[in-house]
Amino acid sequence: MSLQLLKASTADALSLNGISKRAFDSDVLIGAESPGGPPGYMSLQFHTKMARQGHLYKLTDDGLIVGGAILFLENDVLNVGRIFVAPEHFRKGYGLFIMRKVENMFPEVREYTLDTPIWNVRTNSFYTKLGYKEIKRDKEFVFYSKHRGELTWTSGED
Repeated sequence: MSLQLLKASTADALSLNGISKRAFDSDVLIGAESPGGPPGYMSLQFHTKMARQGHLYKLTDDGLIVGGAILFLENDVLNVGRIFVAPEHFRKGYGLFIMRKVENMFPEVREYTLDTPIWNVRTNSFYTKLGYKEIKRDKEFVFYSKHRGELTWTSGED
């Protein structure tokens, strides 16, 4: 495995859009009421816009795109808008790799934030295991935060 998390280009948007759609629609297998995902999860226009704005990242394994992330950096706070992995590549450590890379590729970041649906036991467990702390919840989402001092790995472990 030769994994890399790289900024995606607009040329990558079509592939990442398909992976995003399949990844989020597969949540029906773990408790989602119906296929679906976050806003724009299956929109080529959305993914192209995110690439143009520098928010879209691709996870490649030996050059093959297997997942992605949408990241929003504002000053010293990075919001992990979403991460996604192609369903055929679930449970191979790709999500962990993405999060580890995200936490190490922005040395100026002091706080990482993200949210995930309350019903999604898999993602809530995943982020908690990575050291994210619940900061609030509403009727639909759990909001998490992690500060740089709480990171469980260092850049030397990439």
